[in-house]
Amino acid sequence: MGDGTIDQDRIGGAAKLSADKFTTTTRDPDQLGRRIGDWLGTKLGKGSNPTVFEVSKPEGNGMSSETLLFSARWRDGADVVERRLVARIQPELDKVPVFSSYDLRLQFDVMALVGGATDVPVPEVLWFEGDGSVIGAPFFVMARSAGDVPPDVMPYTFPDSCWLNGASTVDQARLQGSAVEALAALHELGPETHDLDFLAPERPGETSLERHLAAWQDYLDWATHDERSPLLDECFAWLRANLPAEGIDTGPPRLSWGDARIGNMMFVDFEVAAVLDWEMASIAPPEVDLGWMTYLHRFFDDLTVDLGAEGMRQFMRPADVVATYEAASGRTVGDLRWHMAYAAMRHGVIMRRVTERSIHFGEAVRPESIDDLIIHGATLRSMLDGTYWDDVGF
Repeated sequence: MGDGTIDQDRIGGAAKLSADKFTTTTRDPDQLGRRIGDWLGTKLGKGSNPTVFEVSKPEGNGMSSETLLFSARWRDGADVVERRLVARIQPELDKVPVFSSYDLRLQFDVMALVGGATDVPVPEVLWFEGDGSVIGAPFFVMARSAGDVPPDVMPYTFPDSCWLNGASTVDQARLQGSAVEALAALHELGPETHDLDFLAPERPGETSLERHLAAWQDYLDWATHDERSPLLDECFAWLRANLPAEGIDTGPPRLSWGDARIGNMMFVDFEVAAVLDWEMASIAPPEVDLGWMTYLHRFFDDLTVDLGAEGMRQFMRPADVVATYEAASGRTVGDLRWHMAYAAMRHGVIMRRVTERSIHFGEAVRPESIDDLIIHGATLRSMLDGTYWDDVGF
């Protein structure tokens, strides 16, 4: 294909993973809304008489935690309060979850920290509920932000997929710069100035990067315990053998967003209006987030180009991202190749789980080779042999 059309059946290769549908939950949103309305009465107090309405689920992004959008109205003395809210809910752990556990308290606390200590726009966190019996799983409620999100489904890199793909190069550059500057502002938070112990992985290692990698090795072991992935095992062996020296080849440890990408941001007039999805937050050198931000764009763009469409090759180029970040932070960034490979290889484990869940819901087929569950397996192989980097944009 060279006409810009996308054959959706090919998006997952042998697994035939859909490009426009990913089931994340079987819970009924209206029932969840009713139960949250009852629970709000206990939080707001006697006489508040809350009502929950306009309940829906967002479309286009998110493959792990469950998100519920709703509005609520209640009485506060003589006044009537109405707010647009969001509930983040622990996913159904019996439906092939992407991660082995979901620390919603950590997400709540890190958003509160970022909102209070930086100018990075995050939604206001309001209430946390750890009792799973209230609606069937732990959850928290936050204020709902306004803005547009570059979609994952269909990916924003696909032709005519969304407002970003069709925007001018000037507006695309404006969005890119705003996203990178928000990441630089977030990285002002470090363990020397703020208590970040609650984010530190309890794993062996002398540096934050070693501990970060150890935590992802544990995730790989959990995700592939039924059947090992030769490709992913080779990837993680390469990561360990080529680990950068923290503080020499990288910057110092900072608060790491974890899922640092534009698909987890809301934009108004191509400027960041909200930074979302903190379930992968940790402590790591800044390059870990920068590698994730640049590679996750490449992930979608590689899919687009491989399917015969033009893609967005001049967007989120590593050299441009690094230049913007260094100007905003005043810090020098180390070589991103290892960190982009780290992102791709971690994303390989995630995509194996996503594909397995799609198979569970009948949205994909199980391929003969276990490594074909990883839809960007060819990318991982080319990173291992060094041929991937020729047109990446360093």
